[in-house]
Amino acid sequence: MKLRDLFLLPAALWFAVFILLPLLIVVVVSFATRGTYGGVEWAWTLQNYARAFSPRYLGIFFESFQLALVTTVVCLVVGVLISWSMATASAKLRQIYLMAMVLPFLTNLVIRIYAVRMFVGAEGPLQTGLTILGVPFDPYALTQNKVLVLYGMVTTYLPFMVLPLYGAFEKFDFSLVEAAQDLGAGIWKILFSVILPNLKTALWAGSLLVFIPSLGEYVIPDLLGGAKNMLYGNLITEQFLKSRDWPFGAALSVLMMVLLLGLAALFRLREARHGK
Repeated sequence: MKLRDLFLLPAALWFAVFILLPLLIVVVVSFATRGTYGGVEWAWTLQNYARAFSPRYLGIFFESFQLALVTTVVCLVVGVLISWSMATASAKLRQIYLMAMVLPFLTNLVIRIYAVRMFVGAEGPLQTGLTILGVPFDPYALTQNKVLVLYGMVTTYLPFMVLPLYGAFEKFDFSLVEAAQDLGAGIWKILFSVILPNLKTALWAGSLLVFIPSLGEYVIPDLLGGAKNMLYGNLITEQFLKSRDWPFGAALSVLMMVLLLGLAALFRLREARHGK
């Protein structure tokens, strides 16, 4: 055995014990049956997967898919603009921008989301300001709605889009932009014909980094959406913690993992073809 293999062995063991084994347990439980009092009975069935494809749960999945897709698109548009500005800024400003982008990660996600709730909540700055201005509003609709959930998702996952794009912009040859301007190209022509084609890998990587966790997110919709928004991540959490239907929750988790692994495989396939 080579010395390199010896160093890789602890990492391989850690991956097998703490990642592959729990995933295998989830897959096995997904074929089991829920007991009368919420336990797991080892009576093998495909009913959990058949139930997951019922119209009710497919509707929840497509709503979650739509929210994750909109979050990814918004992060993509905003991320391109921010990373472009960061890459073309001076060295001093670049460090400040990077610090401002990474700084929120030093705070727990739940604390950041509760800060948003306090801002729009009762006696918060937003409602207090609207009251002073005499603007009528519904305090419940203001604190729990889909727009607020989207805002929380975008602000949470925007750095996952900005950082890969910023790395790509740092390597980008901006003389191509100057050449396009000399040839009379407008800003949109430059963006879609010069800049974005050279950032395809970073765009795909950032989109996956945003879309994958957004699809299974449950903390943000739960805190900012309340009972109005049942998304796929909330559905899985409810099966494990409230309904105590572990086999069905495991089946939902397996289906989501298969979808996300398929997206990652498509990305790798695209990268392999692009490399050739």
